[in-house]
Amino acid sequence: MSVTPTMTTALVCAALLGAAIFVLGFNVTRMRGVTALAGGNQAPTDPAAPLLIAIRAHGNASEYVPTLLVLFLLAAWLQPAWWTIVLILAATASRLLHATMMLASASLAQESMLRMSGAMGTYAFGFALAVVVAVGAVTAA
Repeated sequence: MSVTPTMTTALVCAALLGAAIFVLGFNVTRMRGVTALAGGNQAPTDPAAPLLIAIRAHGNASEYVPTLLVLFLLAAWLQPAWWTIVLILAATASRLLHATMMLASASLAQESMLRMSGAMGTYAFGFALAVVVAVGAVTAA
């Protein structure tokens, strides 16, 4: 079976983001245990609560990663070009940057340029991949 470099990139990036979902989920479980041992609130609302930060980092990734994975695979299949690779890599980097900066944040109420860059990159590169898929589907028909 011959796999194009674009599809290889899509599969590796899908694996990275898939693994990130499980790492972020494990971190929520870990933080629940730490919070329980300290007698803390298991449903925190304080934006500086480490458990809430962990929950939101996992939740946010869970909201965007599945759609990105589908777009990665469809874009790689329909448009196996160098610029598709660039979009897939940029979307992956944006998601990982956003999650990392959420976890590094002292409070979700404080914005950081890097966290915002990860979010904006997710929107921009995700939208671009959606356009690639739509154009690829129309031209393939």
